[in-house]
Amino acid sequence: MKTLVLGLGNPILSDDGVGIRVAQEVRKQLNNPRVTVAETSEAGLRLLDSIVGYDEVVIIDAIQTKRGKAGQIYRMKPEDFSFAEHLSSPHQINLATALELGKKLNLTMPQQITVFAVEANDVSNFGEKCTPEVEKAIPEAVKMVLAELNAKHLPDGPCY
Repeated sequence: MKTLVLGLGNPILSDDGVGIRVAQEVRKQLNNPRVTVAETSEAGLRLLDSIVGYDEVVIIDAIQTKRGKAGQIYRMKPEDFSFAEHLSSPHQINLATALELGKKLNLTMPQQITVFAVEANDVSNFGEKCTPEVEKAIPEAVKMVLAELNAKHLPDGPCY
């Protein structure tokens, strides 16, 4: 099984870079040649270029919810996101819509997609570091991603 761990975000917009930071830490601890770890600042339709051809994808990204607490980590599936129906521009395509479009285009889409989203505090101010609450969540997010990988790759031994 080909697996991709993909950290999303913008590394110079404070907490928005948390997905990239978690992916970098996962890469340091991972020891499994069937798992690729990558980072990207791409979004929308361009994400399809990164995930097509993999059997499983684990995505790490920042999220902002109405009631969330900065640093809170959510484990989600694509169906947990709302689908946009009528879009005036490809810039408005979210992850769930991009995945649905990939299926409709008969692309070789991953059969399993898991998203680890870290509640962000600041995604608009320039900064190469995350806010303290989000910074504290990075080691726990790394553990969660590695545990997810190990749960699916146990026959071959631990990933790290």
